[in-house]
Amino acid sequence: MPQITDLRMAFYKTIVISDVHLGTKDSKSKELSKFLKYNHCRRLILNGDIVDAWNLQRYGKWTKKDTRVFRRIIQMIERYDTEVIYVRGNHDDFLDKLIPFSFGKIKFVNQFELLQKNMRYLVIHGDIFDMISSRFILLAKIGDIGYKVLLWMSRKRNHQRAIRGLPYQSFSQKIKSSVKLAVGYISDYEQTMTKYARENGFRGVICGHIHEPKNKYIGEIHYLNSGDWVESMSALVEHEDESWEVVYYQDQVHNKFQKMQCSEDFSNETDEDDEDDDKKVEEWDIMKTFV
Repeated sequence: MPQITDLRMAFYKTIVISDVHLGTKDSKSKELSKFLKYNHCRRLILNGDIVDAWNLQRYGKWTKKDTRVFRRIIQMIERYDTEVIYVRGNHDDFLDKLIPFSFGKIKFVNQFELLQKNMRYLVIHGDIFDMISSRFILLAKIGDIGYKVLLWMSRKRNHQRAIRGLPYQSFSQKIKSSVKLAVGYISDYEQTMTKYARENGFRGVICGHIHEPKNKYIGEIHYLNSGDWVESMSALVEHEDESWEVVYYQDQVHNKFQKMQCSEDFSNETDEDDEDDDKKVEEWDIMKTFV
């Protein structure tokens, strides 16, 4: 394990993130960039929907904050020799014609097998187990528009909450947890994922897609979902003892600074601080990483 001298930082065996949806207004790219600044790992798994090509093709916009996420990843490769596995998702399905391939130190795959001493995990985004996403693409895209409306409502609501000094609250997550149809959809998805894992000799499955972070057993199968960076701002981390945990940005970065009485330093960090870090990775360094 690399020597970590900054007490604000954490180092894990594996970090899994998914459903970042870079290129959309609701992507929490700034928070993810901050998370990756203070959380490092030997292996980083990008488990699908990192880039939202569907949105970019319609009306999306790529920003400096989106680019900064990839610069953070490049810094992890440079500084910690992090292995990066990029698993395709349905929103970044432009990779389908190219996979499998490697681009420097990043591997692009449809799925990945993660091995532990006594466990064998299937790592897959999960959209192929969603009947709507895999078989009715037009319907899925219409549903995606509806979800964007929910996120827009959530964004407006949280703007008012921020003015009143209240914490962020996911409006669409609250709806999903209270609507019977949505709860049934999530349960069916989890059952389908674990059934496939069991039938194919895996003892666990690591997925994303439904924006619902989870760490639980369904029967004898360990079901793990990394959540998303649109609402939950969550990730899966594997500790050195091979145990798994769902972690949240609010706890891993923001609250950690307050507990360590570093909140003043944290609150004073700005985008300019991140841009200063970005300058440490010159263009030729970026090209060198991928060659």
